[in-house]
Amino acid sequence: MSSFCVYLGSREGRDPRFLAAARALGKALARRGHSLVYGGARVGMMGELANSVLTAGGDVVGVMPDHLVEREQAHLELTRLIRVRNMHERKASMAAHSDAFIALPGGIGTLEELFEAWTWRYLGLHDKPIGLLDTGGFYTPLLTFLDSTVEHGFLDAHTREELLAADEPDALLDALEGQLDSDRR
Repeated sequence: MSSFCVYLGSREGRDPRFLAAARALGKALARRGHSLVYGGARVGMMGELANSVLTAGGDVVGVMPDHLVEREQAHLELTRLIRVRNMHERKASMAAHSDAFIALPGGIGTLEELFEAWTWRYLGLHDKPIGLLDTGGFYTPLLTFLDSTVEHGFLDAHTREELLAADEPDALLDALEGQLDSDRR
């Protein structure tokens, strides 16, 4: 069993496909025997994702800094809720408890976490696979921008290729599991 760290919005977003994708990913993680590591909130897409994993019989680890417990409405029915002092500890704990990373639609927090995990991989601090669930083309403009950073010489093609993307949860999990399996050989 692998643990997947998922970054995503604490809001629901305007497109109902985002919540549906969170639910579908949660069910797929549980069905495949994986556990979820996420930010620990019970609201928005975060809550939907956690609830879908729990409902499907999976394990969920939430990591939340003390100052956000009330603000983000901590999910108190998780398999485990880890409380930390600050955001730096949150991200480090989430990474330490995970074997792979996934980003669903979200705002600046989601993007910051995604780029930090990807940068840590680039710097050799971990070799965990990273993927985007590109629901409804949400990440398509970002992927186009990243491709242009390669064209302009600010990002090498290999590093860009390490950021996987798919528009369906099972396709993304297949790709991430493939990398996990090759890393274990």
